[in-house]
Amino acid sequence: MKRDRRSFIKASVLGGAAAASGALTTTAVAGDANDKRAEPLSLLILGGTGFIGPHMVREALRRGHSVTLFNRGRTNSELFRDLETIKGDRGSDLEGLKDRRWDAVIDNSGYVPRHVQNSAELLAGAVEHYLFISTISVYASFEQPLDENSPLGTLEDESVEEVTGETYGPLKALCEKRAASAMGGDRLTVLRPTYICGPGDHTDRFSYWPLRASKGGSMLWPGTPQHTTQIIDVRDLANFTIDCVEHKTAGIYNTVTPKGSYNFGQLLEDSLALTGAELDPVWMDEAFIEEHEVFGSLPVWHPQSGDYANISSVSGSRARAAGLHNRPVRETIRDLLSWWETLPEERTATIRAGLAPEREAELIEMLKAS
Repeated sequence: MKRDRRSFIKASVLGGAAAASGALTTTAVAGDANDKRAEPLSLLILGGTGFIGPHMVREALRRGHSVTLFNRGRTNSELFRDLETIKGDRGSDLEGLKDRRWDAVIDNSGYVPRHVQNSAELLAGAVEHYLFISTISVYASFEQPLDENSPLGTLEDESVEEVTGETYGPLKALCEKRAASAMGGDRLTVLRPTYICGPGDHTDRFSYWPLRASKGGSMLWPGTPQHTTQIIDVRDLANFTIDCVEHKTAGIYNTVTPKGSYNFGQLLEDSLALTGAELDPVWMDEAFIEEHEVFGSLPVWHPQSGDYANISSVSGSRARAAGLHNRPVRETIRDLLSWWETLPEERTATIRAGLAPEREAELIEMLKAS
């Protein structure tokens, strides 16, 4: 069970030492979020058409920057038809990036260290600043409270490139290291988000809770109302990303809501307030969850003891000091529910995360019978 939990966390959170040469600093070295806004920049975004990318593109454009995209052209190719898109492949074809210059690059599609190393080395002389989207899954353990200096996960074989629940975090840590080696710490920003949520989320992880609540009836809830969780609204992540490239804010930043600021009781309350559903919440304790192996079906929740006691106790104070703003979670829920209503029926027919209705009903019967 312990290994399964680790795999679930590593695969779900989109969460080694710094390189001795070109080590990545963990404090801001340039700029201030309160400075006067920078002049228009030319930005290269590696990706840009998935979940988080479009929010970053739109925010950059809103602020008057120019944006070039680099991707394979396979995902949401109808987006941003008016923008220059360089088609290529991070693993095998970077030709379109050669002999070009931009002010900064945003790398939100790097999962394999070799890919990040190749792009960072190629662009080191072509950009002034490199921003890499990492994850809190880089941390080696969640048994203790975490900040940006906490130990990172490692791989015994650093040539591994298959992204799995076990390798996801350590691979991202290696990506950070390779980017730092190529760019140097004073030109690199690493953002480590926790669960990213909001309009456009294709995973339905956080969305599961308000969407399921909207259906009413008896609903299973994990742990107790006091169990905490941490998220990041995709738009808050996008805003902070553009802030960092505007001000050349270097360093490592955990991008999370303040630890201890939000719990499942509040999530239930917000969900009911926004959906108006009539709901009978049924809370199941950790022992029941463990016994019936339900953990993997409870997105953005984790036990409040043991291996994962502090996965929602990640310090985000450094990012907030640099200008990260977290909107109220209720606003995130309101907007994702509005977005959900715009989707076609074939997309909304099945929620992609959480408990299947049949399994939930079965577990509720067990609890009521006990």
